[in-house]
Formats: sequence, structure tokens, C-alpha cells
Amino acid sequence: MILGQISDLHIKTDGKKSYRVVDTAEALRRCVRQVNALKQKPDVLVITGDLVDFGKPSEYACLRELLAPLAMPYYLLPGNHDERNALRAAFPEHAYLQQGGERIEYVIEDHPVRIIALDTVIPRASGGELAASSLLWLDDVLAQQPERPTVIAMHHPPFTTGIGHMDDMGLANPQALEAVVRKHPQVERILCGHLHRSIQRRFGGTLATTCPGVSHQVQLDLDPQAPSCFVMEPPGFQLHWWDAAAGSLVSHTAFIGEFDGPYPFYDGDELID
Repeated sequence: MILGQISDLHIKTDGKKSYRVVDTAEALRRCVRQVNALKQKPDVLVITGDLVDFGKPSEYACLRELLAPLAMPYYLLPGNHDERNALRAAFPEHAYLQQGGERIEYVIEDHPVRIIALDTVIPRASGGELAASSLLWLDDVLAQQPERPTVIAMHHPPFTTGIGHMDDMGLANPQALEAVVRKHPQVERILCGHLHRSIQRRFGGTLATTCPGVSHQVQLDLDPQAPSCFVMEPPGFQLHWWDAAAGSLVSHTAFIGEFDGPYPFYDGDELID
């Protein structure tokens, strides 16, 4: 199984650019074309939040159109820029969006790796939090299939990154999640967005990671007083390959764009000078 991940699309309507700089719609078009063109396409794609910029129905209508060419099924979950009801209304055939009651939380059982989505959204806030009921539900769901390899997908990462302005709008209660995850060693990865960068940290006996943004990236500046800035570094996505023989998940980061190559390292059996 190959599980693809894209994140932080921030789709706007009417050709508007985010921060008057970033054409997020065109960035997503490029991303979809590149994912569809992969030699080994993902079996499924999980999209880890900030799907649109202001949670407007018109933005979700645009998002739906932009995602339509994807050659594989995809699963949506909200970030702090999203609005749950508008998201559900725009994707009525995505029945999993209705699993969690008010929150968009669900389990996908259709693949070799189980996918559990958590909702970290606090309406009208940039930071996130997991509800006590969500943590109880997660503990119960994980306990039901202790031998099944599982990934947890959520928007806000459960760790600080050193990028101060993003940590100020992080997850409020990571310790509560860590206590649950540590009880369930079948959790292979916690897949997150929000940071617009590829970042990894050990967490609760597993690995928590963040995915690059589809368009713009958060500036890499570990000064805690640094201002909130973004850069037009190459956008990216991730592929999480389930190695069934080894019983492990291997994660790759790919960059979106056209680059020279591939070139051979060898000419026949000879190393090229």
C-alpha cells in the first residue's frame, strides 16, 4: 500500500492569491497532475487540513473541482482555516465525514493500513485542541484492533517545532494524546499538516510528522521571536509506503515541479566520470 499525503491547500476563489502572492488553485492543479503522473500512484490520498482559506462554500466548490481529476480515492479532514458544515455540504458523497458527530473524526478500514482521522479544530482559532471525548474514542478504536497497522491523521502536530509563531498556534494538549498513543504500539505514524514544512519527531513510541504545503512554505527560522513569514520554497507532498514484508511504514517527501533528470549514475557497468 502507498498512502499519499498532501496538506495546507488554502484554496481561494475567483483567482484570488493568498497574501496577494500565492496562487493556491494553480499550485493544487500542479500537485494533482504530478501525483497522477507518478509511476507508482498512491492507493489513497489523505489531505490533512487547511483545505481552503476562509471556510466559504464557494471555496469548497472550487476545491471539489480541483480535486476531481485525482486518479485515486481521497480523504479530507479539517484544519483551522476550515468550516466543518461547509466542508460536509460540499462533499456529500464522502460518507466518512459524518462518522464523528459534530467533529470530523473517522476510521477507514478498507486498506492494509488503518486510517484514523482526528479533528483538532477550535472554531475561529488558529491553534488546535483534541476533545476529551475524541481521546476516549481514539483509545477505544485502537484497542479494537491491536495488531492492525494504523496511521493517525490530524492537522495540528502534537509537538513544538522551534518555529515560534507556529508553536504559538499549536496543539494545546499533546500530552493527553501521547498517553493514548503510547498504549498502542500498532500506531505506525501520526500524519499532520499546519507547519507547511517536513518535520519529524519521536512521539508516544511512534513518529509524528508534518507534510510540506502544496504551495507556500513557512520560513525555517528557529529564533523564537522571528516574525510570521512564508517563503516560496518548492512545494511538496509525501508518500508513506507500507512495507508488508518488514511490517513497517517508510515515508518519502517529494517536491512538486519540473526538474532535470533522471540521469543514470552508470553507463553500463562503468561509473560515469
